[in-house]
Amino acid sequence: MSLQSILAELPKLSKEEREQISQVLVSLGQYQNPKKKRSLMELEGLGAEIWQGIDAQDYVNELRDEWDRDSQV
Repeated sequence: MSLQSILAELPKLSKEEREQISQVLVSLGQYQNPKKKRSLMELEGLGAEIWQGIDAQDYVNELRDEWDRDSQV
């Protein structure tokens, strides 16, 4: 049986039967394409080039100075 012949038969089915077929097709698609679980560790090193040449302690000190200035206003 071809896909075309199956599709030609669909209008002959009741609404309930079409809904059942729809549910089966959706569940088949989910079964065949399970969502891969992702790990946060995949992001490791992302954007590392942004921080090249920047001293971490100097950066933190600058942020703290900004916070102190902002809180005094």
